[in-house]
Amino acid sequence: MATISFQGKPLHTSGELPAVGSKAPDFSLVNSKLMDVNLASFAGKKKILNILPSLDTPTCATSTRVFNEKAAHFHNTEVLVISADLPFAQCRFCEIEGLKHVTALSTFRSDFADIYGVKLVNSILAGLTARAVVIIDENDTVIYTQLVDELANEPDYEKALAVL
Repeated sequence: MATISFQGKPLHTSGELPAVGSKAPDFSLVNSKLMDVNLASFAGKKKILNILPSLDTPTCATSTRVFNEKAAHFHNTEVLVISADLPFAQCRFCEIEGLKHVTALSTFRSDFADIYGVKLVNSILAGLTARAVVIIDENDTVIYTQLVDELANEPDYEKALAVL
């Protein structure tokens, strides 16, 4: 269990992020067509997992826009925006924003948040995910992680993208 905060109040997660150097845990997430996708769906590519509570919040929307812009410059890299939002809402957000370089995936029907240790387990936000970035290389090895210590803060984009 990790501890982060939201507006200065402590929040706890269901576990820890996968360790750098470890094999990325497989997952099942739901795409915009309500189909399950997993780690193998992105085989041979680098994967940026931009994990966030909900696209309906300003910080989550901003981080999705920033990763969309920056991802256009990276070859063989998928940016997966992972939230508890329903696939319909994710799709609508990406269409309205004109986001072409991210793939929105929902934790709907999934135990992803537990597998990656990011499920919030206390407070009124219980069940949502903490804000985190996990970068996985082409061989499915974890090469970078950041659990953002204050839920309302953005991730460290430059440090994350520097590993690519």
